[in-house]
Amino acid sequence: MAKNLELLLTENVEGTGIVGDVVKVRKGFARNYLLPRGYATQPSDEMIKSLAGKRAEAQKQLAELRRSREELIKKLQGFALTMVRSCNDMGILYAAVTQHDIATALGAAGFAGIKDREVRLGQTIKRVDHYDVHVKLDSDLDATVKLDVQSDRPLDLKKSSELSAAPEGEAAAAGGEGAEAAIPSEKRTKDRSAKGEKKGEGAAPAQAESKPGTWAPRADKGGEKAAEKPAAKAEKGEKKSSKK
Repeated sequence: MAKNLELLLTENVEGTGIVGDVVKVRKGFARNYLLPRGYATQPSDEMIKSLAGKRAEAQKQLAELRRSREELIKKLQGFALTMVRSCNDMGILYAAVTQHDIATALGAAGFAGIKDREVRLGQTIKRVDHYDVHVKLDSDLDATVKLDVQSDRPLDLKKSSELSAAPEGEAAAAGGEGAEAAIPSEKRTKDRSAKGEKKGEGAAPAQAESKPGTWAPRADKGGEKAAEKPAAKAEKGEKKSSKK
Protein backbone atom coordinates (compact mmCIF):
# COMPACT_ATOMS: atom_id res chain seq x y z
CA MET A 1 0.00 0.00 0.00
CA ALA A 2 1.45 3.38 -1.04
CA LYS A 3 2.40 5.69 1.79
CA ASN A 4 2.51 8.84 -0.39
CA LEU A 5 -0.08 10.69 -2.43
CA GLU A 6 0.49 12.76 -5.57
CA LEU A 7 -1.29 16.10 -5.34
CA LEU A 8 -1.43 19.39 -7.21
CA LEU A 9 -0.77 22.45 -5.03
CA THR A 10 -3.33 25.20 -5.43
CA GLU A 11 -1.48 27.56 -3.02
CA ASN A 12 2.09 28.19 -1.98
CA VAL A 13 3.02 25.82 0.87
CA GLU A 14 6.28 26.59 2.64
CA GLY A 15 8.65 23.65 2.59
CA THR A 16 6.51 21.78 0.05
CA GLY A 17 6.21 23.88 -3.16
CA ILE A 18 4.43 26.69 -4.93
CA VAL A 19 1.08 26.80 -6.66
CA GLY A 20 0.96 24.58 -9.72
CA ASP A 21 3.56 22.10 -8.44
CA VAL A 22 2.69 18.41 -8.52
CA VAL A 23 4.22 16.96 -5.36
CA LYS A 24 4.28 13.68 -3.48
CA VAL A 25 3.35 14.00 0.19
CA ARG A 26 2.52 11.71 3.08
CA LYS A 27 -1.06 10.56 3.39
CA GLY A 28 -1.42 12.03 6.86
CA PHE A 29 -0.09 15.42 5.76
CA ALA A 30 -2.44 15.42 2.79
CA ARG A 31 -5.57 14.33 4.66
CA ASN A 32 -5.00 16.38 7.82
CA TYR A 33 -3.56 19.60 6.38
CA LEU A 34 -3.43 20.11 2.61
CA LEU A 35 -6.84 18.80 1.50
CA PRO A 36 -8.99 20.18 4.37
CA ARG A 37 -7.49 23.68 3.92
CA GLY A 38 -7.82 23.65 0.14
CA TYR A 39 -4.06 23.89 -0.47
CA ALA A 40 -4.02 20.88 -2.84
CA THR A 41 -6.20 18.77 -5.08
CA GLN A 42 -6.01 15.77 -7.37
CA PRO A 43 -3.77 16.62 -10.37
CA SER A 44 -5.30 16.93 -13.83
CA ASP A 45 -4.34 18.67 -17.07
CA GLU A 46 -7.26 21.07 -16.78
CA MET A 47 -6.35 22.12 -13.24
CA ILE A 48 -2.69 22.60 -14.19
CA LYS A 49 -3.68 24.91 -17.08
CA SER A 50 -6.07 26.87 -14.91
CA LEU A 51 -3.34 27.51 -12.35
CA ALA A 52 -0.74 28.62 -14.91
CA GLY A 53 -1.35 32.36 -14.39
CA LYS A 54 -1.31 32.02 -10.61
CA ARG A 55 1.88 30.00 -10.81
CA ALA A 56 3.63 32.70 -12.91
CA GLU A 57 2.71 35.33 -10.31
CA ALA A 58 4.07 33.10 -7.52
CA GLN A 59 7.34 32.65 -9.40
CA LYS A 60 7.75 36.43 -9.67
CA GLN A 61 7.16 36.78 -5.95
CA LEU A 62 9.76 34.11 -5.25
CA ALA A 63 12.31 35.90 -7.43
CA GLU A 64 11.69 39.18 -5.56
CA LEU A 65 11.93 37.38 -2.21
CA ARG A 66 15.22 35.84 -3.28
CA ARG A 67 16.69 39.24 -4.23
CA SER A 68 15.58 40.82 -0.96
CA ARG A 69 17.07 37.95 1.03
CA GLU A 70 20.37 38.23 -0.80
CA GLU A 71 20.53 41.92 0.10
CA LEU A 72 19.57 41.13 3.69
CA ILE A 73 22.35 38.57 3.99
CA LYS A 74 24.92 41.07 2.70
CA LYS A 75 23.84 43.59 5.35
CA LEU A 76 23.78 40.99 8.10
CA GLN A 77 27.28 39.68 7.42
CA GLY A 78 29.52 40.93 10.24
CA PHE A 79 26.77 43.00 11.87
CA ALA A 80 27.47 43.72 15.56
CA LEU A 81 24.43 43.14 17.76
CA THR A 82 24.51 44.20 21.40
CA MET A 83 22.11 42.79 23.99
CA VAL A 84 21.93 43.91 27.62
CA ARG A 85 20.84 41.23 30.08
CA SER A 86 20.54 40.78 33.84
CA CYS A 87 23.18 38.53 35.43
CA ASN A 88 24.86 37.71 38.74
CA ASP A 89 28.29 38.86 39.94
CA MET A 90 29.97 36.06 37.97
CA GLY A 91 28.45 37.23 34.68
CA ILE A 92 26.04 34.29 34.42
CA LEU A 93 22.68 35.32 32.96
CA TYR A 94 19.49 34.77 34.89
CA ALA A 95 17.85 33.67 31.60
CA ALA A 96 19.60 32.33 28.52
CA VAL A 97 19.45 34.20 25.22
CA THR A 98 17.19 32.31 22.79
CA GLN A 99 16.66 32.27 19.04
CA HIS A 100 13.49 34.30 19.47
CA ASP A 101 15.37 36.96 21.47
CA ILE A 102 17.98 37.36 18.72
CA ALA A 103 15.41 37.39 15.89
CA THR A 104 13.41 40.06 17.74
CA ALA A 105 16.54 42.15 18.39
CA LEU A 106 17.56 41.91 14.72
CA GLY A 107 14.08 42.99 13.68
CA ALA A 108 14.33 46.01 15.98
CA ALA A 109 17.72 46.82 14.42
CA GLY A 110 16.15 47.02 10.97
CA PHE A 111 16.42 43.43 9.72
CA ALA A 112 12.76 42.55 9.43
CA GLY A 113 11.44 39.17 8.35
CA ILE A 114 13.97 36.94 10.14
CA LYS A 115 12.25 33.92 11.68
CA ASP A 116 13.28 32.19 14.88
CA ARG A 117 14.26 28.96 13.13
CA GLU A 118 16.54 30.91 10.76
CA VAL A 119 18.76 31.86 13.73
CA ARG A 120 21.27 29.06 14.33
CA LEU A 121 22.95 28.86 17.75
CA GLY A 122 26.05 26.71 18.11
CA GLN A 123 25.90 26.82 21.92
CA THR A 124 23.72 27.93 24.80
CA ILE A 125 24.16 31.64 25.49
CA LYS A 126 24.00 31.94 29.27
CA ARG A 127 26.79 34.30 30.29
CA VAL A 128 28.23 37.74 29.46
CA ASP A 129 30.54 37.24 26.49
CA HIS A 130 31.01 37.57 22.70
CA TYR A 131 29.36 35.03 20.37
CA ASP A 132 29.12 34.23 16.66
CA VAL A 133 25.51 33.66 15.59
CA HIS A 134 24.61 32.25 12.16
CA VAL A 135 21.52 33.43 10.30
CA LYS A 136 20.56 31.00 7.52
CA LEU A 137 17.78 32.17 5.21
CA ASP A 138 18.34 29.47 2.58
CA SER A 139 20.72 26.63 1.81
CA ASP A 140 23.15 29.06 0.15
CA LEU A 141 22.24 32.25 2.05
CA ASP A 142 24.12 32.35 5.34
CA ALA A 143 25.54 35.25 7.40
CA THR A 144 27.44 35.51 10.70
CA VAL A 145 26.33 38.09 13.26
CA LYS A 146 28.66 39.24 16.06
CA LEU A 147 26.66 39.11 19.28
CA ASP A 148 27.89 41.00 22.34
CA VAL A 149 26.01 40.10 25.52
CA GLN A 150 26.55 42.78 28.17
CA SER A 151 25.52 43.11 31.80
CA ASP A 152 22.91 45.61 32.92
CA ARG A 153 25.31 46.81 35.65
CA PRO A 154 29.08 47.21 36.08
CA LEU A 155 30.90 43.96 36.81
CA ASP A 156 34.42 43.23 38.06
CA LEU A 157 34.85 39.81 36.48
CA LYS A 158 38.57 39.63 37.35
CA LYS A 159 37.84 40.05 41.05
CA SER A 160 35.00 37.54 40.87
CA SER A 161 37.27 34.98 39.19
CA GLU A 162 39.93 35.50 41.87
CA LEU A 163 37.38 35.02 44.64
CA SER A 164 36.05 31.86 43.03
CA ALA A 165 39.60 30.51 42.60
CA ALA A 166 40.51 31.12 46.28
CA PRO A 167 38.22 28.41 47.77
CA GLU A 168 39.49 25.96 45.18
CA GLY A 169 43.09 26.65 46.22
CA GLU A 170 42.22 26.23 49.90
CA ALA A 171 40.48 22.94 49.16
CA ALA A 172 43.51 21.70 47.23
CA ALA A 173 45.83 22.68 50.12
CA ALA A 174 43.58 20.93 52.63
CA GLY A 175 43.57 17.87 50.45
CA GLY A 176 47.39 17.87 50.37
CA GLU A 177 47.64 18.13 54.16
CA GLY A 178 45.15 15.33 54.55
CA ALA A 179 47.19 13.12 52.22
CA GLU A 180 50.39 13.83 54.21
CA ALA A 181 48.62 13.09 57.49
CA ALA A 182 47.32 9.83 56.11
CA ILE A 183 50.79 8.48 55.27
CA PRO A 184 51.85 7.59 58.88
CA SER A 185 48.57 5.80 59.52
CA GLU A 186 49.11 3.70 56.38
CA LYS A 187 52.61 2.82 57.60
CA ARG A 188 51.23 1.79 61.00
CA THR A 189 48.66 -0.40 59.31
CA LYS A 190 51.36 -2.09 57.22
CA ASP A 191 53.56 -2.65 60.33
CA ARG A 192 50.65 -4.24 62.19
CA SER A 193 49.85 -6.53 59.29
CA ALA A 194 53.52 -7.51 59.04
CA LYS A 195 53.64 -8.39 62.77
CA GLY A 196 50.48 -10.46 62.40
CA GLU A 197 52.05 -12.40 59.54
CA LYS A 198 55.16 -13.15 61.65
CA LYS A 199 53.01 -14.44 64.52
CA GLY A 200 51.11 -16.65 62.12
CA GLU A 201 54.39 -18.08 60.75
CA GLY A 202 55.58 -18.90 64.30
CA ALA A 203 52.36 -20.70 65.21
CA ALA A 204 52.23 -22.78 62.06
CA PRO A 205 54.98 -25.36 62.98
CA ALA A 206 53.39 -26.04 66.37
CA GLN A 207 50.13 -26.91 64.72
CA ALA A 208 51.89 -29.06 62.13
CA GLU A 209 53.44 -31.30 64.87
CA SER A 210 50.04 -32.70 65.88
CA LYS A 211 48.99 -35.47 63.48
CA PRO A 212 45.54 -36.90 63.02
CA GLY A 213 44.88 -40.02 65.16
CA THR A 214 47.47 -39.18 67.87
CA TRP A 215 46.83 -37.70 71.27
CA ALA A 216 48.96 -34.85 72.49
CA PRO A 217 48.57 -33.46 76.03
CA ARG A 218 47.56 -29.83 76.24
CA ALA A 219 50.10 -27.48 77.68
CA ASP A 220 47.84 -26.46 80.56
CA LYS A 221 47.14 -27.65 84.12
CA GLY A 222 44.65 -30.25 82.99
CA GLY A 223 47.20 -31.74 80.60
CA GLU A 224 49.92 -31.90 83.31
CA LYS A 225 47.59 -33.77 85.70
CA ALA A 226 46.63 -36.19 82.96
CA ALA A 227 50.33 -36.95 82.37
CA GLU A 228 51.02 -37.50 86.15
CA LYS A 229 48.25 -40.12 86.60
CA PRO A 230 49.96 -42.99 84.68
CA ALA A 231 53.22 -42.34 86.59
CA ALA A 232 51.42 -42.54 89.99
CA LYS A 233 49.73 -45.82 89.03
CA ALA A 234 53.08 -47.31 88.04
CA GLU A 235 54.61 -46.40 91.47
CA LYS A 236 51.70 -47.99 93.31
CA GLY A 237 52.13 -51.20 91.31
CA GLU A 238 55.85 -51.40 92.21
CA LYS A 239 55.08 -50.96 95.90
CA LYS A 240 52.53 -53.83 95.84
CA SER A 241 54.96 -56.15 94.13
CA SER A 242 57.74 -55.39 96.66
CA LYS A 243 55.40 -56.16 99.59
CA LYS A 244 54.61 -59.55 98.14
